[in-house]
Amino acid sequence: MEDWQKLGDEKAARLLDEINPLLAPVPFMQGSTTVRTQKLPFYGDYLLVELTDLSTVPGARKYALYKPGAISVLDWTNRAIYEMNEKAPIRLDEQTVIPYVKFFFSYVRGRHGRFLIIETIDDVRWQVEPPAQGRKVMQEMLSPVTLESRDADGTFNLSAFMVFKDSLFRTRIHVQADGLVSMSEEDLKIEGMPVLQDSAA
Repeated sequence: MEDWQKLGDEKAARLLDEINPLLAPVPFMQGSTTVRTQKLPFYGDYLLVELTDLSTVPGARKYALYKPGAISVLDWTNRAIYEMNEKAPIRLDEQTVIPYVKFFFSYVRGRHGRFLIIETIDDVRWQVEPPAQGRKVMQEMLSPVTLESRDADGTFNLSAFMVFKDSLFRTRIHVQADGLVSMSEEDLKIEGMPVLQDSAA
């Protein structure tokens, strides 16, 4: 999910002209904004767009889903993604469901924060680095997101490790054929971890 391509000035300017009307009251200025895009295997023609302007304090960053003539600004709600799932429409199979789950949890934030998928200890945003022994124990516990099964109705069942606030837990993630995401069987592994509190900005 990190295969970003930086756009040249001309392409960036054209894309900003399309997206800026949806970003009122604060548009992104062409001279100071970096525009990056990446393809999403589950959305066909749509690109994920990242706009970054570090000339302001604090820096500004926005994300949108884009194809020429169609734009959806991501607002950290699952509603924006579920609407895109209908519109694109979403294409889920054994190859695309894991990238979709990682995308979903990266760009959805609940009332109390984000659930962050953790596959290796380097995915954790530490406030204080744990001692070497603690790192070793945790790394041996972690594993990548895994597709475990698919139900007759098309629902995918996956397992993953996640951090929420200061706690690490293992959970099952269920993804319906239309992209609806739910979790079950949360199993708390570690709590009170010295991690940076998540910000959606």
